[in-house]
Amino acid sequence: MIYLDNAATTWPKPPAVQNAVASALHRFGANPGRGGHAMSMATAEEVYRTRCAAADFFHAPGPECVAFTMNCTHALNAVLKGWLRPGDHVVVSCLEHNAVMRPLQKLTAGGVTVTQARVVPGDNDATLDAFRRAMREETRLVVCTHVSNVWGVRLPVARIAAMAHLYGVPICVDAAQSAGIFPVFLEEDGIDFLCAAPHKGLYAPMGTGLLVTSRGEELDTLLEGGTGTNSLSPEQPGEMPERLESGTVNVPGIAGLRAGLAFVREKGTERILSHELELMRAVYRALRATHGVELFTGEPDGETYAPVVSFRVRGVPSEETAAALASQGVAVRAGLHCAPAAHAFFGTLETGAVRVCPSAFTTGRDVQGFITALRRGVRNSQAVHKEKL
Repeated sequence: MIYLDNAATTWPKPPAVQNAVASALHRFGANPGRGGHAMSMATAEEVYRTRCAAADFFHAPGPECVAFTMNCTHALNAVLKGWLRPGDHVVVSCLEHNAVMRPLQKLTAGGVTVTQARVVPGDNDATLDAFRRAMREETRLVVCTHVSNVWGVRLPVARIAAMAHLYGVPICVDAAQSAGIFPVFLEEDGIDFLCAAPHKGLYAPMGTGLLVTSRGEELDTLLEGGTGTNSLSPEQPGEMPERLESGTVNVPGIAGLRAGLAFVREKGTERILSHELELMRAVYRALRATHGVELFTGEPDGETYAPVVSFRVRGVPSEETAAALASQGVAVRAGLHCAPAAHAFFGTLETGAVRVCPSAFTTGRDVQGFITALRRGVRNSQAVHKEKL
């Protein structure tokens, strides 16, 4: 199979990640922080090592800033519902994923208001101005995707953060599509709450998430329960990371995350980005030269656009195009990609789009196989639809 659905989840996972998960099931079978015996302590040490590795990777002040979550959506919910109160106003981009928009929709019923800032791809000054114009006196949070999961549009999060801080407002960054491909640094970029999806660019197992923040103790809790600390108190601990980690954490996934972080560090984000950009430029140019294919963004360059290409075959439903590719052994993602706001912005809300995204393991041969399969599928699909007309 030619797997080009890496924006959803990277596959395959590095051998070291697979081995770390298998080893964890064998070596770390006891709850971390819940017992004084050797296996429990060894498990706690592995969790702590991963916490340290994640803090180092994102340049957080310390391991206490790292909370493990079920996924990036969980992390975003923890921030949105833990920070916003009735009467608060939040500014978001017009490209946000449902992981942001659905929790906010829920919060609007309780009196939270939302303004979408219009992104101008390729013009960071105009994008920044749009965020600035959206700020109000009652604005209490800015939420911003780093990279659009549909279009690969890269937002100037460090500049947006600096602007928000001038108003005394913190920023929450959705780094689901950027962590592991672009440098994302908590303090240098001025990020107050960083949410990441390790199963993507960090090559970790599914069912892992990260919330990295030095302000976790200011969040109200989304979940309460056992943490292995101060068990006599009925109150949730106020200290990080226990404040945001109730119940047993996903130890095999966390062990796999540490191996994934090591893999990305060894490869280097710059090398991974360069590799993926080269492949997606080839895809973009081939699609641009293919009759009947519609593109909506500029060529992936690493500055304005990440290595993601979404397109549409004129007159053919996007799901049909993806199915035609799947029948030839090519895995891509079609539809709305859980981000209707991003599709509304580019005018593809009714038709959706077909998304292609590589990984560190994707080869030039994979890309050529995709292009060949697509062109064959385009000819066949257009012929079928012409007969229907």
